[in-house]
Amino acid sequence: MGRNVFLLGIILFLLNFGVFAQDNDNNIIISGGLGPELNWNSREGVALGALISGDCELPFSFAQLAAGLVFTFSLNFSDTIVFEPTALFRWYFLGLGYEGFFAQVDLGVHVIIEYGISVLLFEGGLRGGYRMFLFDDFYIEPYGRFGYPFAMGVGVLAGLRFKLNLNSSNSNTNTNNNVNINTNTNTNTNINTDNIFNNDFENDFYIDFDIDLDNDFDTEEYSYE
Repeated sequence: MGRNVFLLGIILFLLNFGVFAQDNDNNIIISGGLGPELNWNSREGVALGALISGDCELPFSFAQLAAGLVFTFSLNFSDTIVFEPTALFRWYFLGLGYEGFFAQVDLGVHVIIEYGISVLLFEGGLRGGYRMFLFDDFYIEPYGRFGYPFAMGVGVLAGLRFKLNLNSSNSNTNTNNNVNINTNTNTNTNINTDNIFNNDFENDFYIDFDIDLDNDFDTEEYSYE
């Protein structure tokens, strides 16, 4: 039960330590390498091993720290196979950035398969080494380690350092759908129905009666306007 809890703790650490590894620009700087190792994972003589290591730089102002994982596989070409999945915590103690001399703590499990029988043990160890960059992002890393139950080991890693940018490309999908339908139906139906029916029609109608009878009638003039 205790071993299962320990393994669960390592998994949770891996899922969460990347959140704390972001710098001010939301970048995560990761290193990954592999290499050979000679160690004492054998009852007699030495065993030949290979390891894969990955770590993430932690951007703390007070120290150059890193955290990650190491997977080591060892074989003594006889009857013993060993797997060592461990979490690493590293400190570059000279303050030269994430390179130069470092001290490291390894914590994990130690799986021994011998004569078809597997044994699971707790592993703890200390490691010291030197990371040297040969090119911009390519490095080599000689190291030595000791601890329980592997006794000790020496090896060298070669790897690359690269940067991951977490800024999800700001998809400025400014779908500015300004469908400005300016339906200015300015139907100025200015029907000027000025039917000015100017019946300026002067009905000047004159009737002239010129009755010249014996009776002296004056001419009467009727005007209809």
